[in-house]
Amino acid sequence: MAHGANAELYVLAVVAEAPGMRVAEGAHAGIMARQDEAYRALLEEAVSALGGIGMTVKGKLVRGEPAQEIGAYSRQIKADLVVVGHRKQNLLQRWWSGPNGAYLSDYISCSLLIARAEISTEEFMQRVGRSSEAVAEA
Repeated sequence: MAHGANAELYVLAVVAEAPGMRVAEGAHAGIMARQDEAYRALLEEAVSALGGIGMTVKGKLVRGEPAQEIGAYSRQIKADLVVVGHRKQNLLQRWWSGPNGAYLSDYISCSLLIARAEISTEEFMQRVGRSSEAVAEA
């Protein structure tokens, strides 16, 4: 959708702060930094791939409660649409439900699209009319 509309994309990676993370950090120094590094690597991969197919994309990494952070960022950039991925998870793994039973939709003031279909990089490139080899060369 964004490619066809020549839209500017913002990719937000939110490192969720679980209640025990600060305690774990005290017991195993550097655990939070390693978690940040893993999320940063995924973020950079996404920004690079999307930029490689000619999209204007900006990435940002934050730490906090995901629903609140996504809502705050969507307001900051004046988003028209927030797109999030979803796969089946148990109740404890669901990030889109915020504190006190609030949902992501309670934190944003724009439309929300929940993408459920998983596609490979190759299939994505075919859909936007580019081969992964052309992207790798770019």
